[in-house]
Amino acid sequence: MSAAAGVPLVYTEEVREALHEGRPVVALESNVITHGLPYPDNAATARKVEDAVRAGGAVPATVCVEDGAVRVGMSDADIERFASRPGIPKVSSRDLPVVLARGGPGATTVASSLVAAELAGIRWFSSAGIGGVHRGAQQTFDVSSDLIQFTRSRVAVVSAGAKMILDLGLTLEYLETHCVPVVAYGSDDFPAFYCRTSGHRAPHRIDDPGTLARAVETHRALGGPTSFLITTPVAEEDAIDSAEVEAAIARAVTAAGRDGVSGQGLTKYLMRAVDAATDGRAARANMAVLVTCAEAAGRLAAAHTALLRKTPIGSPS
Repeated sequence: MSAAAGVPLVYTEEVREALHEGRPVVALESNVITHGLPYPDNAATARKVEDAVRAGGAVPATVCVEDGAVRVGMSDADIERFASRPGIPKVSSRDLPVVLARGGPGATTVASSLVAAELAGIRWFSSAGIGGVHRGAQQTFDVSSDLIQFTRSRVAVVSAGAKMILDLGLTLEYLETHCVPVVAYGSDDFPAFYCRTSGHRAPHRIDDPGTLARAVETHRALGGPTSFLITTPVAEEDAIDSAEVEAAIARAVTAAGRDGVSGQGLTKYLMRAVDAATDGRAARANMAVLVTCAEAAGRLAAAHTALLRKTPIGSPS
């Protein structure tokens, strides 16, 4: 066990050795294990995601909280335990100090995983989709803590954009306002989770991993205090048509109003409605997105490490 700023950190041997040797490491959230698919599919998916990071050339570090410490990397037994144990709470960045103080278990979200990654010295993180500005936020002020954390954590984030149940136009506006770089890797558009496009163009497109690695490192060298967001779309064969999803969301929003569903319950309500409208294809696409993003994150983290070993930004040539 080690500590960063007084926070106990427990590393798996694989992650500890990789960080010590300067090899690429990609952090992963554990919330997808506890609040995603039912057991044992959740455990199998978590292992597939870790394998995808390795296939990309990096070491996976799935993050969780347990026994008053942040665990950086989960063993196979840890994954099995979290996947099969009901009632493990979702822990966002606001919840971390309370859960750590109490010593209970917790599954990390995007926001809390970024906090943990930066404390552990991990420069890359992968997630299927980020949170964003919710529809109707002009009245509700419902903005995901993921976006807030992007303004505070200097970690490169790889994802398939954000879910279409959000206001993706306002999400991009928020990121622009807070100077968070957004780059599409291998596509022109900002993707929408298991939809290849949100209908919004990405501010920048970069196809070459080396160039993207230089952009990430230059952002840090310029003193940027924010994350660097990289989007990669799901494969065409796994994608769902964005018009089909939008139509399902529109119907679900009307039904939610009729049923009195609002606040935190609305997201789960809408996602279940989309899954039902697509005969389960949305759930299968969700798994595919996790793997796609993890493999891309591994590849980009490896390119970034190769860049640092060759010529660190700011070093004399």
